[in-house]
Amino acid sequence: MKKALYIILILFFPTTIIAQKVVRYDLHVRDTTVNFTGKEKRAIAVNGQIPMPTLTFTEGDIAEIHVYNHLQESTSLHWHGLFLPNKEDGVPHLTQMPIEPNSEFVYRFPIIQSGTHWYHSHSGLQEQIGMYGSMILMKKKDDPTFRKGIDDIPQVPIVLSEWTNYKPENVHRMLHNSSDWFAIKKGTTQSYAEAIRAGHFKTKINNEWKRMLAMDVSDIYYDKFLINGQNERQLPHFKGGDKVRLRISNGGASSYFWMKYAGGKITVVANDGNDVEPVGVDRLIIGVSETYDVIVTIPEENTSYEFLFTPEDRTNSASIYIGKGIKQLVSPMPKLKYFEGMKMMNNMMNMDGTMDDMGMDMSYQKMDMNAVMYPESSPNSSKGEEMKTDKDSKMKMNHSKRNVKNDSDIVTLNYGMLKSPSATTLPKEAPVRELKFELTGNMNRYVWSMDNVVLSETDKILIKKDEIVRITLYNNSMMRHPMHLHGHDFRVLNGQGDYAPLKNVLDIMPMETDLIEFEANADGDWFFHCHILYHMMAGMNRVFSYENSEPNPYLPNKEKAYKKLQAESNQLHFMAQNDFATNGNDGQAMFQNARWSFGTEWRLGYHDDHGYESETHIGRYIGKNQWFMPFVGFDARYRKLGHNEVEENLFGQKSTKDKRLQFSLGFDYTLPMLVIFQAEMYHDGNFRLQLMREDIPLSQRLRMAFMVNTDKEYMAGLKYIVGKNVGITTHYDSDMGIGFGVNLNY
Repeated sequence: MKKALYIILILFFPTTIIAQKVVRYDLHVRDTTVNFTGKEKRAIAVNGQIPMPTLTFTEGDIAEIHVYNHLQESTSLHWHGLFLPNKEDGVPHLTQMPIEPNSEFVYRFPIIQSGTHWYHSHSGLQEQIGMYGSMILMKKKDDPTFRKGIDDIPQVPIVLSEWTNYKPENVHRMLHNSSDWFAIKKGTTQSYAEAIRAGHFKTKINNEWKRMLAMDVSDIYYDKFLINGQNERQLPHFKGGDKVRLRISNGGASSYFWMKYAGGKITVVANDGNDVEPVGVDRLIIGVSETYDVIVTIPEENTSYEFLFTPEDRTNSASIYIGKGIKQLVSPMPKLKYFEGMKMMNNMMNMDGTMDDMGMDMSYQKMDMNAVMYPESSPNSSKGEEMKTDKDSKMKMNHSKRNVKNDSDIVTLNYGMLKSPSATTLPKEAPVRELKFELTGNMNRYVWSMDNVVLSETDKILIKKDEIVRITLYNNSMMRHPMHLHGHDFRVLNGQGDYAPLKNVLDIMPMETDLIEFEANADGDWFFHCHILYHMMAGMNRVFSYENSEPNPYLPNKEKAYKKLQAESNQLHFMAQNDFATNGNDGQAMFQNARWSFGTEWRLGYHDDHGYESETHIGRYIGKNQWFMPFVGFDARYRKLGHNEVEENLFGQKSTKDKRLQFSLGFDYTLPMLVIFQAEMYHDGNFRLQLMREDIPLSQRLRMAFMVNTDKEYMAGLKYIVGKNVGITTHYDSDMGIGFGVNLNY
């Protein structure tokens, strides 16, 4: 109600803000180079730094932020979690036009809340390469919600992020092209050889029988994880007995982080900028774009206690050391047991590709889903792992105390433990609009959607001011999704009744159902999307639009702008590969988006009797799982056979490959074991059936392929993956014989 009152005062009594303090920041956005991993790479810095400068305001201030774009591309800034006029929200083509190169844009809005927030670019994939920063909104000293021992202790803003040496556009393209290079880098390929060694051959077979790829908890291999732009940081000015408040924002593009502290319990005091009743835990996971305020205590003098951030896939970590002296380390988290996770996912997945709804007990925050999805291995499992060392530090480390506990003794935070200090009930007399969304996705093609629809295929969701919007979210995908609502906080109905916590990001696990609600007390168009950057850019978005909103002065052509926003999350992605072999040259090139595929394949012989062939298909994927793709095709073949020689298929139909040009209709269908069944009818009446699979993972880097069809053609091959774009191959082709070569792919 306090926030609603502020909004009313701003709208109807503008003279009341004249005397408010204006706090101005000037932000200069420029290209730069960074070297986080020993290689210089392009990044984007603001005022010469990554992360962007921490912006600090006090509730009641007027924020005036001047953004100067020195890039050769457009940009924007979104103020994550803030209540502000819609035109200041910073979403290009939705609330404003992009900030064009060599131009200035001024954001100006009142600060009507407090808490830990952050800000980032909402243009393309810029967030991945540096455009993120902390935003701290302080309480007034006379704020009735001011908490002694919490709001008046030393505080440290922390923004988490990750770094990849690959261009984010290339990362996005590789995800859409089902490249498993990231899995190879992380050691999570889950090949047949690895399954046999782990005693999970049956699990692997069952996984592929249900047409699923290898299990993973994150999509991307990152070269480095960062805390305020560094892998390790030291806070030496704290001493024994001190308490410190860490204001933590997850500014990562796609990484969740586990948090553990070597000095004892972590006390959670706020989440997503909203106070919660203090709760002590041993560890917690922070979802992409979430914020947590936690308090830790330095137990002893002359000791530096590690606060460890471990990504969900546990490939690496980042640390901040609190205090000065001997480093007290946290026991590292054990590696995930992927085949155990695969077995569990198999049990959840039905043959039709849907997830098994496990019922009330595993939904609505009644159970710790992290414990369900990723059970920890026993402490003994990590005895053989090497302890971390700090090669650059001369300080000795204390390895004698590692806080190793049994899993049953470890307290892990879950949303059901969050409770607001004050009632968050919504007006009981207000009308209620019930909405339900199913989070859907196709991991094979990396298409993410809501109700099997991407943003480009749907219109805005109309809502009315002063109504209660109640949303049921069911995650029917194999990945977790941090769903973020712009411009509003929502109540998470977690069993706390009138004291349900307020959030703006909801992490929803596979097969989980959650219920949220918010009061429609704003105006304009507000983005609702998965905050994993690559999921958002792949289509998992919606827009809530208030009916009868005032025109946005920053959008002269609102309809045209919205079409550009829709197109942004349904871009065409290109892939190509070519095998330069001793017996010929074969390859393919393809453009794809959420539904359409435009591809061509070719085989080029070195002799006339080998000839050449090119097949081009234009198809559209149908259905939730996208297993079915009808297409139109064009086939061009040439092969010098003997005089009057013809070939006969299994159906007795005769044809020649001499200068053959054919149009066709057909379809692809993904069978169990991920085998592609293809049926194709040519305009001369000939019919062909084909079975093919190209990516059978025999070992971590060895892949097998095969093809057989009713034209009595067959192929079998092996590829050893040397690097991201290079492989060594051998294959036998019924037309061209055996060959050895090098595969180049993009």
